[in-house]
Amino acid sequence: MSTHLPSTGTSVSPSPAVTDRRAALALLVVLFASFMDLLDVTIVTVAAPDIAADLNASEAQLQWTVAAYTLALGSGLITGGRIGDAYGRRRVFLVSLAVFAVASAACALAPTAGALIALRAVQGLAGGFLVPQVFGIIRSSFAPAARARAFGAYGAVQGLAAVAGPLLGGALVDADLWGLGWRTIFWINIPVALVALVLGSRVLPESTAPERARPDVVGAVLSAVAVVLVLLPLVQGRDWGWPWWGWALLVSGLVLLGSFVVYERRVAGRGGQPILDPALLAVRPFAAGLAASVLFFGALASFFLVLSIYLQSGTGRSAWETGLVILPYAIGSMLTSGAGVALAAKAGRILLVTGSLTLAASQALLWLLVRDDGTPGYWPLAGALFLGGTGLGLAAPILVNVVLAGVPGRHAGAAGGMLSTVTQIGGAAGIAVLGTVFFNALGAPAATGDAAALFGYGLAQVMPWQVAAYLLAALAMLALPRTTATREPAI
Repeated sequence: MSTHLPSTGTSVSPSPAVTDRRAALALLVVLFASFMDLLDVTIVTVAAPDIAADLNASEAQLQWTVAAYTLALGSGLITGGRIGDAYGRRRVFLVSLAVFAVASAACALAPTAGALIALRAVQGLAGGFLVPQVFGIIRSSFAPAARARAFGAYGAVQGLAAVAGPLLGGALVDADLWGLGWRTIFWINIPVALVALVLGSRVLPESTAPERARPDVVGAVLSAVAVVLVLLPLVQGRDWGWPWWGWALLVSGLVLLGSFVVYERRVAGRGGQPILDPALLAVRPFAAGLAASVLFFGALASFFLVLSIYLQSGTGRSAWETGLVILPYAIGSMLTSGAGVALAAKAGRILLVTGSLTLAASQALLWLLVRDDGTPGYWPLAGALFLGGTGLGLAAPILVNVVLAGVPGRHAGAAGGMLSTVTQIGGAAGIAVLGTVFFNALGAPAATGDAAALFGYGLAQVMPWQVAAYLLAALAMLALPRTTATREPAI
């Protein structure tokens, strides 16, 4: 369950002649594409056990299948937004959508787990360039009064994708259409992308930013390579046997992260627009928001991968039944997200803390269920997940806006882009770290018994870390602005 929020914050040079009908069709196109992108965040987790069985993928490769997409998407958000600002959002949107479609078809044809991981990274990078154009196109297609309704429609698509991902993934895997099995979860992107491409080429307006910022490509590459070097030994360490050179990779990644910060300072000093503006880290609410986002979305991203594996490999549920178990989580999120958005201007921080604590309670309840009964029934699981979904709905849709309320207005665009990027990278880190905890637990001496006991033990080892992550996120959220209307002094 991932969230894409406006990240660039750039001004827009609108298309001079966008009729109401054409604007509505343009919205339909970007919503189609957004649905496809958001669907791919969740749909793969339900199919993960079948992918592993068909491609003989290792546990580490299974983690990378999910994390590679998230990491690449996060790495492309800011650069993609600036390239769209400079060269035209319509043009970049259509090219990115075409690349996403081709990468989806290639994923469906992937002969090995390694090939699938590489292609998922390409797919995620295309998504990272696609998402920023969605917001730019909406801003350039609609008058201010209608823009809120357009973004509201985008939020509804987010909720629909959250519900559809597990259910559609489960249905497609179980249906085994034409003997394709899990590969249909990628083939389904092709007709959606083709419709969006054909219609988009006719109705999407072109727009650029009045002031074109030079993309910080070097910064983007440095940050992506550094994060991969840090995550690689964490994910692969168990398969490698934790060799000394794995730790050396980890250290080199940390050193490269330091070099990235130094480089970003130089870019900012020259008057450029870095991916990471060091000055923003001195703004206490923003620094706290970064920490809260990493913890919150890191726990969230890892949860559905390990839960799906537990439900299918441990309790023997089918992919479709797994989707039905996860469905209450999405329903809970949809029920509370509207209230969260409506009340953010009056009680944003309270809602965030409440949502994170509710998620912690949900994970603690699930921990008790799995620890006491390796195969809890549908309704106990559904109740725990529904509770978690209500917490997600209160916090996730408003987190970015509450954090940005503590940032001076002239820095809001850079801060939003940085926050969205760190959120995605945090998700990849969560998959790497907590996924490794789960798979390591499966090989521990204490993990004995039948499949339900084995995978139940693995999930029970992850849950305390999940609870701790949400509690720490709630603690960091206490340093955020009280409402979305707050503005801190300029830096």
